[in-house]
Amino acid sequence: MSDSKSEPLDLFKVLLDEKVHVKLRGAREITGRLHAYDSHCNIVLSDAVETIYDTDANDQLISTQKKSEVIFVRGDSVILVSSPNDV
Repeated sequence: MSDSKSEPLDLFKVLLDEKVHVKLRGAREITGRLHAYDSHCNIVLSDAVETIYDTDANDQLISTQKKSEVIFVRGDSVILVSSPNDV
């Protein structure tokens, strides 16, 4: 049996420098390359595309996208982090 413990944040170690998909509070999602993280789930992404979901006057779902070269995501807004292939 191995002495190393498996921790939830071990996923971040595996995904460093890989593309990730992050779901956030407030009907937002970001896809980008993971560069850094900490124990609070604060993360830094590069080549990021943020998608913001909303509804129009007719209750139709609309989405807008914003591109960022580098973005810092505060950990308390993170709901889910996964590989884009898992979404």
